[in-house]
Order: sequence, then structure tokens, then C-alpha cells
Amino acid sequence: MKNTCPNCQTENELSSKYCSVCGYKLPVDANINNIAEEVQQERAKPKNKFNWKTILGFVLGFIVMFFISQSLFKPSIDKQLLESVEELNKNCPITVDQFTVLKNAAALPNKTIQYNYSLVDITKAEVNLDTVKKYVFPGVLANVKSNPQLKLFRENKVTFNYYYSDKNGIFVTKYVVKPDMYE
Repeated sequence: MKNTCPNCQTENELSSKYCSVCGYKLPVDANINNIAEEVQQERAKPKNKFNWKTILGFVLGFIVMFFISQSLFKPSIDKQLLESVEELNKNCPITVDQFTVLKNAAALPNKTIQYNYSLVDITKAEVNLDTVKKYVFPGVLANVKSNPQLKLFRENKVTFNYYYSDKNGIFVTKYVVKPDMYE
């Protein structure tokens, strides 16, 4: 589109203020004013400083990385079992009662912890296994179910082995508490 000079009818560029042939002052076209106003409005508009997609991407990326790092760097239950056993064994042997001493504990594969007990001044021949099963094992199970120190182990479905030997170190009995027994 061109701007026509009213004096000599020469076509001039829209941006020209004077005719290129006769020098006559050209009328200001309404379209030019509209374009100029639009340009000024665009320049006057504040630019959106925040790109919401970018911010959302950073937030989602942070959340994903947080959970990945938590799962990768959280110690495994087997490692936690090993640490607990090492700490417990620093205090062993521990007298539990007049008949029983905790010699040590061991972290076994497949989320299993084993407590090794010795019966004080009792031989295997003197042990009545029916009495042990009737009175000792229910107490052991109740302890596994309610002991607050074993909460982490219960939450991670750890198996508890209770291994009993007599005063001579000869195996007497073993009691296994599996997760389905204490849940």
C-alpha cells in the first residue's frame, strides 16, 4: 500500500512525510496510525518474565530427582540389619534371665536376623521341648509383635530366628518368626 500525494498524485512510501517529487506534505494515513499504535502497545506491554512451562519442568524434575535419590541412597534393610547386629554384638553376651544368655546375633540373607541364645547350666537332655514351645515361644512372638525397637524390622518384613543351645553348645531348638506370624 502506498501514500498518494494530493498535489501531484505521485505514489510515495507509507513512511514518507513529504512527497518525493513535489515536496508537498503528505496526509497521515489512518492505517499508519493504527500500525504505529500497535507497535507502541507491543513495546509498552510488560514481557512475561516467567515461562510457566519452564518453571513446571524444573519443579517436576526436582521432585523426580528427589525421589530417585531417596530410593538409591536409602540404606537397604539388609544393611540396616547388619548395622543393628553389629551394635547389639558389642554388648554381648547379655544375660536375659536366670536361664538364658544372648551370645550374639547374626544378619542372614533374605532379610533374616538370628539371635543365638545359650541355656545356662542346662543340658539338652534336661530341656522339655513341649514346655519351651508352650511357654517360651509365645513370649518370643509377643515380643516381636510389640517391641518398639523391632518396628523397622516388622515394617520391612524381616524373619526372626531364635536359636537355642545348651551349656555345652549343643543345639536344643530353633524358633522362627516369619512376617505372616506378626502382621
